[in-house]
Amino acid sequence: MKLPGDTRAVPELALDKLQRTREPPIPAVTVRGRRSAKATVLNGVSRVLALTTTDEAVAYGVLASVWQVLAAPVTILMIAGWLNSAAQGFYYTFNSLVALQTYVELGLSIVVLSAASHEWAFLGLDARGRIIGDNTALSRLVSLGRFVFVWYSIAAFLFFVAVGGVGHWFLARQAVGDVTWVSAWWVLVLLTSLQLWALPFNALLEGCNQVVSIQKLRFGQAVLRSLAMWTVLAAHGQLWAAVAAAGVAFGRDMYLLLVRYRRFFAPFVRPPSGPRMSWQSDIWPMQWRLAASASVSYLLFQAFTPVMFNYHGPVVAGQMGMTLSIVFAVQGIASMWLQPKVPTLGMCIARRDYAGLDAMWWRITRVCFLVATSGAVAAWLLIWGLNRLHVGLAHRLLPPLPAGLFLACAGFLAVGYCETAYLRAHKREPLLVLSVVTSLLMGVLVWQLGSRFGPTGAAVAYLTVIAGVSLPWQTLIWLRSRREWHRPGRAT
Repeated sequence: MKLPGDTRAVPELALDKLQRTREPPIPAVTVRGRRSAKATVLNGVSRVLALTTTDEAVAYGVLASVWQVLAAPVTILMIAGWLNSAAQGFYYTFNSLVALQTYVELGLSIVVLSAASHEWAFLGLDARGRIIGDNTALSRLVSLGRFVFVWYSIAAFLFFVAVGGVGHWFLARQAVGDVTWVSAWWVLVLLTSLQLWALPFNALLEGCNQVVSIQKLRFGQAVLRSLAMWTVLAAHGQLWAAVAAAGVAFGRDMYLLLVRYRRFFAPFVRPPSGPRMSWQSDIWPMQWRLAASASVSYLLFQAFTPVMFNYHGPVVAGQMGMTLSIVFAVQGIASMWLQPKVPTLGMCIARRDYAGLDAMWWRITRVCFLVATSGAVAAWLLIWGLNRLHVGLAHRLLPPLPAGLFLACAGFLAVGYCETAYLRAHKREPLLVLSVVTSLLMGVLVWQLGSRFGPTGAAVAYLTVIAGVSLPWQTLIWLRSRREWHRPGRAT
């Protein structure tokens, strides 16, 4: 049997099993005769879930984000109670510095996810967790996996040496006597390097539509990370709390590789026997654009805390870091309706099902925007209330004005993330110039305004770039690309 829009054949048995690996639709509840109130409620819930594209993968993703939101106040209180203001600044600066992995990862995980989803349109899993389906697609998938495993091994080593050394130098400039940070920093860098090495395993699994299992494990990981951090903080471990969280994350990666998906990864041990994915034609055209974007993307979201640390000291850096953790949590919850659907978007494109692609994308975008804006309003009211009631915790956060400016971007970012996922699901990257320009503009404005006017200046820079430059420009690119790529007879 041939799938629409592709010349590759999938055996009947394999296709039947492939269908069973897809996420089942949420059933409507029907009752013969008189409809009970319970059935009416269940039917209403089913319709709401279907309209919002909420399935099992999304549900677990939302649970993970909700847990993070619920755990955040506990974490914030424990950090405020067990770390002094200077140590808090080091803690959040640690997190910003390890985000420099984007400079060695260079966006390859996005290419892996997109490329794998196009091959997975003709593959599936059997009852024992082994890959079945089209031999050509399997061979190309294996060649992709073997390539990225080597790439990330090199990237992980470079990260440990470069970021470890640069971070040590940067932190030592603001070192204070009562904060012991050197050992914790190097162990954190080591664990983050190991997580970077394991990143392609996660990208392949997500691209191969194993999002339900991934989201389940992420939910468990979120809980364990919080418990580990709280335990270390309560035991006066101070900055080792960040190390404990990284250790839990790496343990989850090893569970996926060695236990949960050991049969899935078995074919990747041997070289592929059939056609291989070409790095030059299948990966590099998209990767170099993402690499160029990634080389400056740090400035777009992670430069705020280091700038505050350098110009205004660790106390203000701690306020910035804690506030941004709330901002990013709001954005993270909204993205949970998008991330599990990214492989499905790629599979729709591989089958030339553009009507299904657009219908799903519009539903996801509406939900993401609504969740992001609602969460931002709720978060700002919380910060405003803490200041209004003169709660001591308010002094560990930014004041309502800069916090509100950061949160005002939530809805714009939600739409932007959805547009980006839609475009990259085509295995293309038309956002290179936009990414470079907006990242550099953000870096310059945060440096200039943040150094002079503190957090409020940095927040003004953030809102100006996201709402005034990035989203309008990106929407124009999205409209043009969608129109050109979906012309009848045009290959994607």
